[in-house]
Amino acid sequence: MFGAYVYEISSAEYEKNVLLIDKDGLEEKTEYSTYFAEHGFTVIRYENDLLYRSKIEGQVKNGIGKYLMIAKPRVYIPYDVQKLFRTTKISIGRLFPKLNAVSVQNDPELDMDLLTMAYRKNFSDLTGYKDTEAFIRDTVRGKSNVKIFVDNLCHELERAAGAAKTYRDWFAVARLKASIHVLAEQYGLSVDIEEICRPFIDFILKDYGKLSTEMAEDTPVLVSRMMDYMHYHSKKFVIIVMDGMSEFDWKILSRSFDDIKYDHAHAMAMIPTVTSVSRQCLLSNKFPRELENPWSQSKEKKEFTECARSMGYADVQIGYERGYDTEFGAAVSCAAIIVNDVDDMVHGQLQGRTGMYNDITLLMKQGKLIGMVRRMLKAGFDVYISADHGNTPCTGIGKLMKSGVETETKSHRMVVLKDFADKPAIMEKYPGLIEYPKYYLDKQFDYLICGIGGSFDAKGEEVMNHGGITIDEVIVPFIKIKAVDNNG
Repeated sequence: MFGAYVYEISSAEYEKNVLLIDKDGLEEKTEYSTYFAEHGFTVIRYENDLLYRSKIEGQVKNGIGKYLMIAKPRVYIPYDVQKLFRTTKISIGRLFPKLNAVSVQNDPELDMDLLTMAYRKNFSDLTGYKDTEAFIRDTVRGKSNVKIFVDNLCHELERAAGAAKTYRDWFAVARLKASIHVLAEQYGLSVDIEEICRPFIDFILKDYGKLSTEMAEDTPVLVSRMMDYMHYHSKKFVIIVMDGMSEFDWKILSRSFDDIKYDHAHAMAMIPTVTSVSRQCLLSNKFPRELENPWSQSKEKKEFTECARSMGYADVQIGYERGYDTEFGAAVSCAAIIVNDVDDMVHGQLQGRTGMYNDITLLMKQGKLIGMVRRMLKAGFDVYISADHGNTPCTGIGKLMKSGVETETKSHRMVVLKDFADKPAIMEKYPGLIEYPKYYLDKQFDYLICGIGGSFDAKGEEVMNHGGITIDEVIVPFIKIKAVDNNG
């Protein structure tokens, strides 16, 4: 909604090259550029004249494609550069002239999409501070406004999921789905959108095995290529792996990142989406079949260290730690920090998504993650934040019998079968199981995964879990925070 509003104000529908002078840092707060990207624009952050001319000018001048360039108000942009773009200055005051800009800015938790929808229906002068404050409280956050907005988003999700074909399409769907769930939990609304995203499972079963050949500038696509990506894009980096963090969880945690400039991308977890498999792949640059022991985390540090060495880092330059209080020596330039909080919340959760919303909100307010990020940036690290997998609400379909099971995991969403296991009997006993095509896995075993909303827990038991192939488990955030952008 807000992205579409900025798109409209900038006349982007009729222009090839758009320059936005972003006075209030709205891109960092709302990521409105996503809407431009979905409409064919390549997004450029303008830093200085030298970088523009060396890296971007040729692309713009060749006239192929459309470009959105975002700049801060005090950055010098030469006249000949500006001539190539349709320039628009955007700010709270420019976008919402009937409101008091200070009142809007003083509400850090204000959802700009909700504000935009309510504002479009307002015809009164509310430029007084108290008038705007009352408008936000009574109208923007009024349950009727939120309900209409969420219903609209659900219709948009249905359309997007029905049309999605590529991994990028599904990244956008995951982001939208998470937004719906966050708003629903925040305002006490009930939504039922899991089945809308069932086509994602078809995408995984058909196309997930091809993703290893995909190359992109903004994302490693698969978590098993994150180490390569970070090594190529940063001279000194740390990856913070938030075990079990979904896009839903990140949307809540990111509320404490208002003053941090970051890029928000996504990646696909390794399947099955269990910690031992996907996190080891993330830290080792390997596929599951290449891991020394994919079903145990005992070799995780070794896998990471060997990967870093293979990239040319000496032992003194490699750091691997756990927890928010981590510090690294001055020599370290390739580091990983593992944080288990979110996954612990998932496996101890008794209140489903509502409980996750409350617990993650508390974690956000404690400021542990943002505090660690600031320390790492100050130490000169480019900071990347991601997850080994996400999580999803489930209802138990019955505990799994043990015969023929090769390995057990804490997830309860999947099972690995030896060749002598009675696979047909298991699939008959637990309707809805999906036989996974073994992409990137050891071919000597069979892999059965629970469908949407099911897990090998006691019948009828409500739990949060992971291990399967739903969109919430597979698509994880990939956050890129450059030290040079945040230490000035």
